[in-house]
Amino acid sequence: MTRDKGILIANIYYMLSYAYQILQQKNYEEIKTESFENVKDLFAAILAKGMTVQIKQGLSREYIGKRENLSTLRGKIDLRESMQLKMRDDLRLACRYDELSENHYMHQIIKSTALRLIYDGDVKRSNKDALKKAILFFSEVETLEPSGINWRCLYYNRNNASYRMLMNICYLVLHELLLTTEDGKQKLAAFFDDQKMSRLYERFILEYYKKDFPEYQPASRQIKWDTDGPTFFLPNMQSDIMLIDSKSRRKLIIDAKYYGKIMQVQYDVEKIQSANLYQIFTYVKNEDKGQTGLVDGILLYAKTDEGVSLNQDYELSGNRIGIRTLDLNMRFANIRKQLDAIVEECLYRGH
Repeated sequence: MTRDKGILIANIYYMLSYAYQILQQKNYEEIKTESFENVKDLFAAILAKGMTVQIKQGLSREYIGKRENLSTLRGKIDLRESMQLKMRDDLRLACRYDELSENHYMHQIIKSTALRLIYDGDVKRSNKDALKKAILFFSEVETLEPSGINWRCLYYNRNNASYRMLMNICYLVLHELLLTTEDGKQKLAAFFDDQKMSRLYERFILEYYKKDFPEYQPASRQIKWDTDGPTFFLPNMQSDIMLIDSKSRRKLIIDAKYYGKIMQVQYDVEKIQSANLYQIFTYVKNEDKGQTGLVDGILLYAKTDEGVSLNQDYELSGNRIGIRTLDLNMRFANIRKQLDAIVEECLYRGH
């Protein structure tokens, strides 16, 4: 029952496994049963297993641009460089060509991440050994400085789609991992700041409903403004999760919120953060253009160390707006019950 920043580490694994469905495959089953003392150790286990799986499937190769001075022509001649060679009585040609290689950007990121975890004191010996064994197959691959990685340049296709989960794990390990203190020393940052955890929380809930309740067509849908006027200057309304019951025509809009604090204080009284309530109300009313009352909304907060538990419903202008907290400090079976109950309460009403 080890926790990291207030969340059971086992639950972080389950959230990742929904966000990245590949972790639910047979190759990763043994990780579920392991005990992890911290998130770094969990990531080390996932990365080691992912590298091993990729090695068995065959490491991908990409065309890498090279430049060499050769005695015979290969690829294209670099005229400027070749002229300089000739001026030095060097009879070779400066050639530029593409060569299939395992030394490409994704492998460099994976190797750099694995080395960071191998030298991390919080990763247990068995996971370090697994990473060392896997990294032997990356002997021809160069390493990168984490601060210089351009994460935006990564692209995926049919041949490298299996690397997507590995890249996301590497991103969580390396991105902003090192911070500099005022005296110039380096320290480790928390793996999950609120922004990263918020994205994982939203994606986990959406993917959970996609897998367990596909009949409700779970998706992050855009909501159109209910107006006859121009909407060019109006902000986009993008729901986190929308569920639709085609039989009863009921809809449920879920706005997932992961904050350090759920409540705000006004005149010494704790209240729900007004901006969040206004947002979900706006989503619901614009989606329910016919004022049918068939669209519900829920603010789903991750329960925090505040200890606030919310289970409130309000009828606002003909629509039900609910406020819930999802406790991530329980065993995953109980988290599942909480998420299932939301569907039962809001959508099963129509049957």
